[in-house]
Amino acid sequence: MYDREARFKMEDTMNAARIEYTEKGVMHAASRRCDIVRISMSSATLAILTQFSLPKQFYLDIPDARITKVGCLLMKVNANNTIEVRFLRLLTQKELNKIFVYSTHPAHKDYVLDIRA
Repeated sequence: MYDREARFKMEDTMNAARIEYTEKGVMHAASRRCDIVRISMSSATLAILTQFSLPKQFYLDIPDARITKVGCLLMKVNANNTIEVRFLRLLTQKELNKIFVYSTHPAHKDYVLDIRA
């Protein structure tokens, strides 16, 4: 399925995010802080602060941009405490622009939020 999808350009960014998942089935909901390092419409690279075991599927919340419950699929765990995830739905261009507005990356310092949309 993923090999036939169009590849979207990854852009550098720096946003705070939160990974939410359930531990031990449905018994315990857990939440961990992370940073979004690179993002595209279909995938992202997340930097996690400490090593912890992640399930194959989880939700990603980006509180600054007010984007909640983006379903994610864990694709790869790297040795430098970064993970690569694939979104279960494509992000819209409007959502990406909101992410870039609240990014602390120098490449996005000129982004402004369009309040009419």
